[in-house]
Amino acid sequence: MKTNIAVFFGCRSVEHEVSIISAVQAMKSINREKYDITPVYVAKDGGMYTGSALFEIESFKNLPELLKSCEKVTFLRENDSVVMKTLKSGLFAKNKSLSIDLAFPIVHGTNCEDGTMAGFFEFLGLPYISCDILSAAVGMDKAIFKDVLKSAGLPVLDCVKFRAREYAKNKTAICEKIINEIGLPIIIKPVNLGSSVGISKVSTAEALDSAINDAFSFADEVLAEKAITSLREINCSVIGDADECEASVCEEPFMNDEILSYADKYLQNADKTGASKGMASLSRKIPADLPAEKSEEIRQLAVDTFKALGCSGVVRIDFMIDKETDKVYANEINTIPGSLAFYLWEATGLKYTDMIDRLVNIAFKRQRNRENLSFTIDTNILEGASFGSKGAKGSKF
Repeated sequence: MKTNIAVFFGCRSVEHEVSIISAVQAMKSINREKYDITPVYVAKDGGMYTGSALFEIESFKNLPELLKSCEKVTFLRENDSVVMKTLKSGLFAKNKSLSIDLAFPIVHGTNCEDGTMAGFFEFLGLPYISCDILSAAVGMDKAIFKDVLKSAGLPVLDCVKFRAREYAKNKTAICEKIINEIGLPIIIKPVNLGSSVGISKVSTAEALDSAINDAFSFADEVLAEKAITSLREINCSVIGDADECEASVCEEPFMNDEILSYADKYLQNADKTGASKGMASLSRKIPADLPAEKSEEIRQLAVDTFKALGCSGVVRIDFMIDKETDKVYANEINTIPGSLAFYLWEATGLKYTDMIDRLVNIAFKRQRNRENLSFTIDTNILEGASFGSKGAKGSKF
């Protein structure tokens, strides 16, 4: 019997469209002889839909028409399994249900990749491919990510973090603190977004406020860190779990400006129709042109970062090299990377279909381990308890 995998994508995120691209790529690469695939598109309003049209990227050009052809669904736990149920849309419509064996979230950004969707699967008791709640949340918050790596003795740049309300009340003091502690030039970025959204480089004190306000339009918390003026960016993927994992070859992405932008990542080298191929379309050199010892240093840092966060599945970690000092810094982690970083693994010798097989095995291994844990104890503190006829104090029922 085939494993039924529900592929979740979309969601309420500024990276909604990137998620669609990554998911369609993956669904076309999953071995249909081993797995049945159920696409689950999560609209920006949170509604979940399924339908055969979701397998085709062309369908998303007219979203209202696409959703008309799809069925709205929800997920429930029934008889020790998780089922996807269609929601009635007409007077005589009947609910249909389908048993789901495994969830495959291919989502990017806040409200999904940040542990939100992992929590949904945990609540259902549904095995899933990706990092767990904690590692996903830490990976999304760039400031906490830095704190965790610092505590593990791994190299990151120092930063100043502040919230929108705090900045509105103490704008001058915070700007002075940033310049005094970090120094120009500075990178300003939202704490919890990916795909280079809301990130800008500031070279003058006069431009600082505008960059901060731009970042606050995407997140309630912002950080400032030193901009490396002689920068080289190197990315590396890791697959596995905290027990056993390995790093891919390194890549060097190329950018049109001083910062690798959203357009650099997703709009370069689009096909003739203008459609993006996700992170797979980015101009890059694989393997990166690095001395063997530097490549191995970065790959080891990638594995150490993966383990420090307790990750699972496949991730991509972005590093920075200060060319003046040759020092490497971990910049950020993508716990569900664009295009699932398949291009890095194919360059390493692992085919996309085989990579997905490995991710499925990792997800089921974690579920088996959790099923061996105890979540109840043999006691009943309510036995013989009495709260009176009015129930607990303060209750209106």
